Amino acid sequence: MLRCLFGLAFLCVATFVAADDSLERVVKSGKLVWGADLEGGGPFIYAKADDPDTLIGFEVELADLIASKLGVKAEFRQGQWEKLPDVLDRGDIDIVLNGYEWSPERAQRYATSRPYYIYELQLLARKDDATLNDWPDLEKELDGEKRRVVVLGGSAAEAYVQDHFGDKVEIVRIDGITDAMRAVELHADGIDANLQDSPIVTFYLQEGFPGLKRVGRPVGKNYYVAMGRKEDLSLINRINEIILEARNDGSLRKIYDRYGLWNVTQETEALEIDPGKTNAPNAFQATRGWAVVQKYTPFLVRAAGVTVLMSVTAMPLAILTGMIIAICRLYGPAPLRMLGTFYVEVVRGTPLVLQLYTIYFLLPEVGIRFSAFTASIMGLAINYSAYEAEIYRAGMQAIPKGQWEAATSLGMSRWLTLRRIIVPQATRIVIPPMTNDFIALFKDTAVCSIITVVELSKEYYIHARSTGAVVELGIVTASLYLMMSYPLSKLTTYLEHRLHAAKT
Repeated sequence: MLRCLFGLAFLCVATFVAADDSLERVVKSGKLVWGADLEGGGPFIYAKADDPDTLIGFEVELADLIASKLGVKAEFRQGQWEKLPDVLDRGDIDIVLNGYEWSPERAQRYATSRPYYIYELQLLARKDDATLNDWPDLEKELDGEKRRVVVLGGSAAEAYVQDHFGDKVEIVRIDGITDAMRAVELHADGIDANLQDSPIVTFYLQEGFPGLKRVGRPVGKNYYVAMGRKEDLSLINRINEIILEARNDGSLRKIYDRYGLWNVTQETEALEIDPGKTNAPNAFQATRGWAVVQKYTPFLVRAAGVTVLMSVTAMPLAILTGMIIAICRLYGPAPLRMLGTFYVEVVRGTPLVLQLYTIYFLLPEVGIRFSAFTASIMGLAINYSAYEAEIYRAGMQAIPKGQWEAATSLGMSRWLTLRRIIVPQATRIVIPPMTNDFIALFKDTAVCSIITVVELSKEYYIHARSTGAVVELGIVTASLYLMMSYPLSKLTTYLEHRLHAAKT
C-alpha cells in the first residue's frame, strides 16, 4: 500500500510543471540550510564526544553529502522537532532532515523526498520483566492495571500503538527519545514499555540502556524523508537524484555502517533487521562524572549568557510598557482605559507559548518577520508587561490622594504631577514585586526554545540526553539558574527592608 502511495507521490512530482527557482537559489547562496533538533540526539544528530563543538550523526553526514553534490556547504539550523515544518514554512530553512516519517498528510502539504532510510518499530521492555516477552503480552493486564507504553508524541510509534492496541494499553506521551527509554528502564510512574524507531534502538540500547531488552519482532515499516516547501520541487527533485546515486554507489551504506544502521532492509526492503548489530564505531557511549561536567559546562555557561541577555533586555521593555498601560488605565480617557484593560486581560489570559508562536510563526504570514531572538524578547516583554501594568496600577493607587491635592494647589498639571510625584513614588513601592517577576522571567526564557532559541534549559536537555549525564549536568544547570536568581532575591529582600524602614 505504501509503495503504491509513493508511486503516486513521485508521479505527481514528475508531472508537476510549475516552475520554481529553489535549486538555483540554494546554489547561488552557497549553502543548504537544513533544520533539525539537537535535543533528539543520536543517531540522527548529536555532539561528538571528544569535541562537543562538532556535530555528527547519520543525518549530519547525509546533509553534508547532499550539499557537496549541490556544490554548496551544509548549514545546520536548530529547531524544536515538532515545529520544524513551521520553520520550513517560514522560510528560515531549505529542508527538514530529522527523522520525519513519510505520511500521506505530509506528502500532501510538503514536497517530500524519496526515502533515505527505511526503519521499523521495535518494542522495548526491562530485562527483568518476565511478564513482557512478545507483542501479545502488551494486552495482558498486570495486577489489574493496563500496560503503560511510552511513545514520542505525534510519532509513527504513537499511531501504531493506537491503531493496534487501542484502549487495551495506556499510552504515555513524552518529548525525548532517551527520556522514554530511561522511563522504562527505571519503571518510572509504572511505565512498562517503549516503542522506538529501529535506528534509535540500534544506537542506544547496548551501551546507553543495558537494562532494556527487545520484545518481539520489529513492526510497522516506514520511511524517513526530507521535506521541502511544496513549491520547491526543483530542489527536492535534485535531492532525490542525489539520494538514488548515493544508494547505488555505496555512499549511503558507508554512512550508515558508521552508525551500525545498514541492514538487509536498506538493500532489499525486507523486514529482517539484525538485532545484534549494535557495535558500531559511532555507537552511543554514556559519559558520566566530573569529565562530562568539565566538557559541557562551557556550553551551559554560554547558553546562560543567552538567558541573561534575553532577560535583561525583555524586563525593562516590560516595565516601561506596563507603566504606560497602568497610566492609561488610571488616568487616560475612556477609549484608552478600555484599550488598556483589554490588553491586560488578553495577554494575561493567553499562554506565553501561544504569544511566541504568534509572533514568530503567524506574523510572517502577513509579511512581518522577526528573528527568533527578537521574537523571544518581544514575547517575554509583552507577556510580562501585563503583569507589570497591574503592579504599577496598584502602586499608583497606593499613593495618598493628598499628594494630588497638594500638587494641584501648587498649580501643577495632571501629567506633571504624574511625572514628578506619583510615578517616582509608585516606582519605589513596586520595585520589590517587580524584582520577583524578574527572577521568574529568567526561568520563563525556557519556553523560547519553541521558536528555536537555544537558552540554558534547552542546552541542558540537548547534552543531558546525548550523554546520559542527567544528574551531573542538571546540577550545573540548576547552579547557573541559582547564580542568576539569587542576587536578585537578595536585592528584593534589601529593597523590602529599605521600604519598610522608610515607612516607619
